[in-house]
Amino acid sequence: MRLNFMNWGAGGLFLLGLGGCAPPEVGDRDSEFSERELVVALKPDKDPDRMMAEKRALEEHLSSRLGVSVEVFSPLSGSVIQEGFANGTIDLGYVSGTDMVHARQRGVAEVLLAGEIDGKTSYTSYWVTLKDKPYQDVEDLQGERIAFSSRTSTSGYVIPVWDLFQKGLIDDETGPEGFFGSGNVFYGSGYVSAVNRVLEGEAEAAAVSYYVLDEERHLSGEQRDRLRMLADQGPVPTHVIAVRASLSDRDKDLLREVLLTLNDEEHRDLRDGVFTSRMVEVDADDHLSSITDAMELVRRMPAR
Repeated sequence: MRLNFMNWGAGGLFLLGLGGCAPPEVGDRDSEFSERELVVALKPDKDPDRMMAEKRALEEHLSSRLGVSVEVFSPLSGSVIQEGFANGTIDLGYVSGTDMVHARQRGVAEVLLAGEIDGKTSYTSYWVTLKDKPYQDVEDLQGERIAFSSRTSTSGYVIPVWDLFQKGLIDDETGPEGFFGSGNVFYGSGYVSAVNRVLEGEAEAAAVSYYVLDEERHLSGEQRDRLRMLADQGPVPTHVIAVRASLSDRDKDLLREVLLTLNDEEHRDLRDGVFTSRMVEVDADDHLSSITDAMELVRRMPAR
């Protein structure tokens, strides 16, 4: 077995899937998955405790079709996934467009599949605030405490920062703190960590994906009822399932085929719980093109 990982979220140890080594059930292939196990990393956009059952179900689904043991874990940092691709300890990762661009630039991973939401492979980023706050637009947040989802989140950082730059509210010399104020910018470990700052009164607004507010995936109904959208921005390329570049083409094809079975009706609850939406094949260059300029801006800004 390769390196054992810890789930650095609140859930403690990640679940180890030992679903047996039943013969693969996909297609009529002349070979099986060549690796002895499959390690999958899920970027933790949700409360880690709520992801535990989904991880177990995904482990069992993949294990039964590949005939190998499967491990699923959720690191708090996208850099862990990057390094895992590079050193061969992670095979698949569910990552943001930003993380995918970095992985491609390093040559350590490739796009296997991308999410499709309402027939599109892009979605919208939101600034959310409490319903009883007086703010009418993002301009009203000048000098206020705010929260980004993480330093690598596409919808929770890169696209909102790009929008602030396009509006003339920030520049690449002072970055977000030039507008919100020194010490007023928080970077979380995912959408929930950012929204919790708002719910607990520690931030006036948070940048997250639209579905954190609009769908019942990350927050309770009571939490969502306390929030409203302040502003939106985009487009944001949907998250992707990335595959380790050093895997064989045959293994990549098999993994793609197995993952696409999650689109079947009987597996859609699992698919939507883990990957949010339908998974489709895309052209990687086209899919990631909308964030190229935004990522260059973020790269130029001071890291604070």
